Amino acid sequence: MGMNEIRTALKVDLKKPAADQPGLHNRWHPDVPFNGTIKNGEVVKIECVDWTGGQIGNNDSADDIKNIDLTKIHYLSGPFEVETAEPGDVLVVEIQDVQPFQDQPWGFTGVFTKENGGGFLDDIYPDAAKAIWDFEGIFCSSRHIPHVRFPGLIHPGILGCAPSAEVLAEWNRRESELISTTTLERIVAQPPEPQNVHAGSATGDVKAKVGKEGARTIPGRPEHGGNCDIKGLSRGSNTFLPILVKGAKFSVGDLHFSQGDGEISFCGAIEMAGVITLKLTVMKNGMANLGMKSPIYLPGPVEPHYGPGRYLTFEGFSVDEHGKQHYMDATVAYRQTTLRCIEYLRRFGYSDYQVYLMLSCAPIQGHIAGLVDIPNACTTLGLPMDIFDFDISPTAAAQKVDMGSCAFATT
Repeated sequence: MGMNEIRTALKVDLKKPAADQPGLHNRWHPDVPFNGTIKNGEVVKIECVDWTGGQIGNNDSADDIKNIDLTKIHYLSGPFEVETAEPGDVLVVEIQDVQPFQDQPWGFTGVFTKENGGGFLDDIYPDAAKAIWDFEGIFCSSRHIPHVRFPGLIHPGILGCAPSAEVLAEWNRRESELISTTTLERIVAQPPEPQNVHAGSATGDVKAKVGKEGARTIPGRPEHGGNCDIKGLSRGSNTFLPILVKGAKFSVGDLHFSQGDGEISFCGAIEMAGVITLKLTVMKNGMANLGMKSPIYLPGPVEPHYGPGRYLTFEGFSVDEHGKQHYMDATVAYRQTTLRCIEYLRRFGYSDYQVYLMLSCAPIQGHIAGLVDIPNACTTLGLPMDIFDFDISPTAAAQKVDMGSCAFATT
């Protein structure tokens, strides 16, 4: 390796099942073995599979979305030992680059059924659906959502260090309490699941323990970050992660070519496999010095820019689609904001599912506009008009044209 060549800390094989690769894992647990060492201050490349481990294909059917095995997901690359890292330190993760694999220049966005985890609007849009996006340098476009093209703000969905045994026990306690006390008729959290656990190179009793206790990688959690799906964690950004175990046990995965604020459908970003280039630096005693209880980050300088006045912005309030008034509920408000945008784009010929998929991954800007004027929270969704190759402004004459279809399940 040349003096200036960046080391690849992990290579993956896209033709091999993710569960057969010891450099990957799909549970958070302090006993998942280290998968190599990274020096303090070193820049490395880390290869990642997509979050499903290759279960979704580049085709025109959403059968793979409908029939996905959700016990086999969120395969992460790692965990890596970071030299000198101790509990109480902070790991500074500088993202220098993220790229898809050259021989797989495509990604996917999906709408999952409620039985498979659902999404933001699964009660309104219950069917499985999918869009494939082709990458053209920094741009992407989809045969399933025509007349749309935009640059990606490419980023990892998951960055995190392993929990300590004490932190893991707290996660399992509070999520178990939520599951046992919920009155909602839906899955509200995923408890530890031994089925299809992948604990890296661990076998036997250690693997069984990880299966019995290990936290699912589906949600982000305050103590360590994890699956936060923040589009701003892109090239040039710096993320400050709490270190909870010796060596940090840092893992990364769930790469996204693009994502809108909120990632409103489950599997809503443009999901992809690829390579991330990172610089890892240990900040000694950082948790105490920063008063840190959850991660913080500094955005990078690279992001899509659209001119002033070029975001068509929709408003939503805490009154749901049935006319029920909620008290200061920002989730209800953002659902309504999203529905207003879907209704608007119907005028041009898009189906609701096409817009739902588009808003999950296009560079929309979601904001909380107000949280004080009882009883209504107000949220906004800014849709960049320049991602379309025709005029969608309110002053334009809406012409409904044939927009084809996204992919649906056949069974």
